[in-house]
Amino acid sequence: MAVTDPLIGSLFDGRYLISRKLGAGGMANVYLAADQELGRRVAIKILDDRHARDDQFVERFRREAQNAAGLSHPSIVSIYDRGEAEGTYYIAMEYVEGRTLKELIVARGPSPIGIAIDYSRQILSALRFAHRSGIVHRDIKPHNVIVDGDGRVKVMDFGIARAGTSQMTEAGSIIGTAQYLSPEQARGAPVDQTSDLYSTGIVLYELLTGSVPFNGDTPVEIAMKHLSQAPESPSTHRPEIPRDLDYVILRALAKDSSERYHSAEEMDSDLERIGRGIGVSAETAEAATSVLSRTDVRDAATTIRPAAATTAYTPGRYYEYDETRRRRSIWPWLLAVLALALAAVGGFFAYDQLQDQLSASRPVTVPDVEGILESRAVAQIEARGLQANVRREPRSDVPIGIVAEQEPEPPNRIEKDNFVTIVVSTGKAKTRVPGVVGRRRDDAVVALRDANLTPRVVEINSERPANTVTAQAPKAGTTLVEGSTVRINVSIGPKPIAVPSVIGVAYESAASQLQGIGFGVARTNVESNEAEGIVVGQEPNAGSSRGKGSTITLRVSEGPKTTAIPDVTSQQEDQARELLETSGFRVRVRRQDTEDPLSDGNVISQDPPGGEQATPNTTVTIFVGRLIEPPPPTDTGPTDTGPTDTGPTDTGPTDTVPLDP
Repeated sequence: MAVTDPLIGSLFDGRYLISRKLGAGGMANVYLAADQELGRRVAIKILDDRHARDDQFVERFRREAQNAAGLSHPSIVSIYDRGEAEGTYYIAMEYVEGRTLKELIVARGPSPIGIAIDYSRQILSALRFAHRSGIVHRDIKPHNVIVDGDGRVKVMDFGIARAGTSQMTEAGSIIGTAQYLSPEQARGAPVDQTSDLYSTGIVLYELLTGSVPFNGDTPVEIAMKHLSQAPESPSTHRPEIPRDLDYVILRALAKDSSERYHSAEEMDSDLERIGRGIGVSAETAEAATSVLSRTDVRDAATTIRPAAATTAYTPGRYYEYDETRRRRSIWPWLLAVLALALAAVGGFFAYDQLQDQLSASRPVTVPDVEGILESRAVAQIEARGLQANVRREPRSDVPIGIVAEQEPEPPNRIEKDNFVTIVVSTGKAKTRVPGVVGRRRDDAVVALRDANLTPRVVEINSERPANTVTAQAPKAGTTLVEGSTVRINVSIGPKPIAVPSVIGVAYESAASQLQGIGFGVARTNVESNEAEGIVVGQEPNAGSSRGKGSTITLRVSEGPKTTAIPDVTSQQEDQARELLETSGFRVRVRRQDTEDPLSDGNVISQDPPGGEQATPNTTVTIFVGRLIEPPPPTDTGPTDTGPTDTGPTDTGPTDTVPLDP
């Protein structure tokens, strides 16, 4: 079963979004992460859980961050942040996309001689800066040197570095990697900057030959070889290596630190001379020969290739020192006398020429050209008899065409015709805009930040799914200055539409109206007194806004329900009213005159009649009897034949009492 690293995909310390693991070391793991605050990729070095509780390892981890944070140099990995989170400690540093020297050596074998010199000089440039700051690295090895795709070298891992000359903190123990230890580190003695130069010599040896000069089955065996065994010259493994390069390495690997190079500048100067086809200094040749003289004659003969016997100076070659003394004879004396005579005759003519040569080779002070135009810088360098090596790099804080950096720096003195490298700013670094249309919002933001661009998210209505990037400006492939803003339109779904009111409308008409403007329709039947099929409610309510394609639920009447009206004729008014109201009907009372005493106060009739079906709340009118006196009897005496009285007959008023409320 594959083991998943719980840190991958997490937001470490609330700031660093970890994407993948880059590697693991003796005490820490390194991950690639995106800094959510500054929008850049970083390498996060996180102390192992088993070491986070060890004060000694925590101190080494803290010292690495402290030492490296104060070193701002193109050949040193920058430290951005350090802290404590989730029960451990971490360092956020510059992410360099490349491979370590060790990986390159294992994958490709020995490097070309020119590249080996170039990489070593970049390491020495970093060490020169660190040593001037009082920092001794103490663990220079190919594993701690990373090379990017353009051949730029970065030195990293100052975990066991010390400020100035110092003792080991662990009594009686060896700090560092055995194959690259200096003799003084192997003894547990104090170290200084020459210890870093010894390790650099071994790195150069491995670059040239593919192997280290000292190896063994155990660290102790290797350490003993550092203390007592002279190294073989690199040329014994690779014949095309120049003898002067042998001299550089052998001097760097001197057992006695006083016989090594005294500074990174001194070692770099010899490598620079070799690169230009000029031999190393006489001091280096002598020191290298001294290293070899400590072995027996047989070993010395196989360690370095002998030079051809000649009295002429050959660029890049120096006289060999005799390993044995010969018996003196008289002939050298005679030759010496003859030489003196010839010297006296030609001395006068050679003097002027010699003075000219000495003047031409006298070191000159490197001019300070940082901060001025390239043309002026080149003119000043050439005026000193030096050559300008122009390298152009983007610099965000230096205007275009201005010298941002130089090497060597003033007031160093170097021989005429040597190169002064100047870095001329090409302005702010540029990057290509990645294509993010169609990607999810978060993925697009990360892609733009990885390209050192600033995303500006604009939310828009669109038919595309929500959180999908629908457009970008500038378009993909455009070249922009790093830090520029790229707009991305992100869909938040379709544009909301106002919901109309369809209450009181027949369902078919309501559904057609809603579907016509882009809504979906759902139906729910409910009980209602409204006619069947009439919309009596809707969700969401009219006037609210919803996206196109949203569903509107309509509540549709099933039609009113009917019940039989009770027959209340002959019942007293109160009883009739109660029965009708209990059945869900409304009651209206009318008075009707009656001469029948039995009908007084009782329901004579009703409308609608009892037994008829009606909906609840239908009004039922009941006619309640009201007793009146009957008219007097008519006179039946003899008929009077006289004139007949035809006046109006009083029949009494009709009771049309209004309905009771």
